[in-house]
Amino acid sequence: MSIDDLSTAATSGSDTTVDAAPVDAPPVRRTRPRRTAGSLALQFLPPLILGAAIVGAWYYVSYGLLTPERRFLLRPPHEILQVGFLDWDHFSEILLALWSSTRVALIGLGISICIGFFLATIMSQTKIVERAVFPYMVMLQAIPILAIVPLIGFWWGYGTTSRIAVCVIISLFPIIVNTLFGLQSAERGMHDLFTLHHASRLTRLRKLMFPAAQPAIFAGLRISAGLSVIGAIVGDYFFGQGAVGIGQLLKRYSSRLEGEELLAAVIMSSALGVVVFLFFGWLQGVAIGKWHDSSGPND
Repeated sequence: MSIDDLSTAATSGSDTTVDAAPVDAPPVRRTRPRRTAGSLALQFLPPLILGAAIVGAWYYVSYGLLTPERRFLLRPPHEILQVGFLDWDHFSEILLALWSSTRVALIGLGISICIGFFLATIMSQTKIVERAVFPYMVMLQAIPILAIVPLIGFWWGYGTTSRIAVCVIISLFPIIVNTLFGLQSAERGMHDLFTLHHASRLTRLRKLMFPAAQPAIFAGLRISAGLSVIGAIVGDYFFGQGAVGIGQLLKRYSSRLEGEELLAAVIMSSALGVVVFLFFGWLQGVAIGKWHDSSGPND
């Protein structure tokens, strides 16, 4: 059995014995049941009902609990829609700021992916490096980002570079942890087979460890993608030089008590995090959906 055969067996999760199944056995195809109207209703009705309940509670708080003088604390949904989304001057300002924060988040996430993959790969190959680096990664994750904001400003100024640094600090740890866990999760029996065929470290890493680590890697990417958006907003909130991001808008709207614009900016920030999360979920399905099925037998 060649190394290519071993890697195929590792990614597909099949048994490594060659003659375990008869040659003329027909391939077993797993067919998913078609979604009926009832299953679609069970999928979409609960979030819709919960959303309607949240909007109803929102109206109750705005008109039932708050007096007209204090209603600026929580504007009703239709006013937020009218002022924050239907008014093009306000909405275009939010979109431009959101695009600035999106660029910062993507740059920071890209740097985190490069650093995280490199460190996780080295740590998976050498135990000494893992023991040396991992405590400092935990320490970096445990430091409150607000505590080191002044230091980041002193070192890199108060512009885009500091915002990117905040994104990298926040989103780096999940990539390292999940990638390292995935690289170390390959079956011991497959490692023994690669050793039996005198496979090199690079071949073992490329054809066994990385294919087996893909589910964990994408789980880390989805977590870090959301954290990078948070890092971009937090960094923009404290570092105001350069292009105006969504964090600066949040700061401006809150200081001016512009409740409609403030809540519209918050909703768009949340939508950005959801879009990034869903994008990496789709990318995971494209990359490993053909051979990795995370659903159980009863799904």
